[in-house]
Amino acid sequence: MIQTALQGIAAKAAREKSYRFRSLARMLTVSFLLWCWSFINKKAAVGVDKVSAKEYEENLLANVEDLVGQLKGNRYKAKLVRRQYIPKDGGKLRPLGIPAISDKLVQTGVKVILETIYEQDFLSCSYGYRPRTGATNALENLHQELRDGRYHYIVEADIKGYFDNIDHELLVDMLNQRIDDKSFIRLIKKWLKAGILDTDDKIISPATGTPQGGIISPILANIYLHYALDTWFEQVVIPQSRGKACLWRYADDFICAFSSKYEAQRFYHELSKRLAMFNLQLAEDKTHIIKFSRYQKKDKTHFDFLGFEFRWGKSRCGKVVLKRRTSPKKLKKAIMNFTKWFSRLKFLRAKTLTSKEITVISVYQYCLKR
Repeated sequence: MIQTALQGIAAKAAREKSYRFRSLARMLTVSFLLWCWSFINKKAAVGVDKVSAKEYEENLLANVEDLVGQLKGNRYKAKLVRRQYIPKDGGKLRPLGIPAISDKLVQTGVKVILETIYEQDFLSCSYGYRPRTGATNALENLHQELRDGRYHYIVEADIKGYFDNIDHELLVDMLNQRIDDKSFIRLIKKWLKAGILDTDDKIISPATGTPQGGIISPILANIYLHYALDTWFEQVVIPQSRGKACLWRYADDFICAFSSKYEAQRFYHELSKRLAMFNLQLAEDKTHIIKFSRYQKKDKTHFDFLGFEFRWGKSRCGKVVLKRRTSPKKLKKAIMNFTKWFSRLKFLRAKTLTSKEITVISVYQYCLKR
């Protein structure tokens, strides 16, 4: 019944692009959330309530029934989001938000419903955090489009602090274009306004953004850029371009290819204005126009996307081909991390290592000799 209901919503969304869905909050029933429980990562970190998935599952039916009772009685309150930091390139730290397990479950249900609707609207240029597509598809499609040499200029771009700067009011306006259910929208607002418990035990009340790492965040982020970037590129940039133009986006990282230098420069200047309309800014150090022509290889131009480097080169037969390899920066970082890990292990006694670790060390030592 659940699958049938979702299929009906998907068919309606695909058939009527301007239809606004009602009574979505009623779908968050006990049976629906029990079905959504199978999508929860049982090994994920715990939230502020320190309740693990294993502990929650011990009395799953009663917990879900109580949760549904709170939703129907308008007594549901989003718990604080625990903040955790992980390292990123440049020595910076990336903040992640970890919701409580009960919030994860409800967010999973809402995420499934939103995906069912918006997967009918999302364009083929969007690859990040979507079912049945991902980084591999984006790289393969990008390689196939560029290898013919029809594009001569690349605009590589990155949005500065994207997840932290999503405008709540604009996001809600976007959701209202497809959803006519105040209870459902109110639920999403609660997660957007939920306080964040930082590592120093201070509570932060966010005015913008959605916690990166939360279950509901990726779909909301995709919806925001669907209206802010994807549809604009599809409906305005491509029709106004005299030559070829194409977009590949994975979350907030995106690459645009143009056959004309003028079109690339015009898009580069208009892009910052367009994003400013949605209170977003480009990361200037990561946004560039790159000359990328198979006929001018002497420039040695290249660009990185999703951890891979694209450049023109020659095959063994001397034919000009598009080459793709792991980004040297990413590879160097991976080797450094592995070397640090290996350095810590080599001081331990062999009997304390697992057979898998001993095998990895042996392979590493063999590679060093080679």
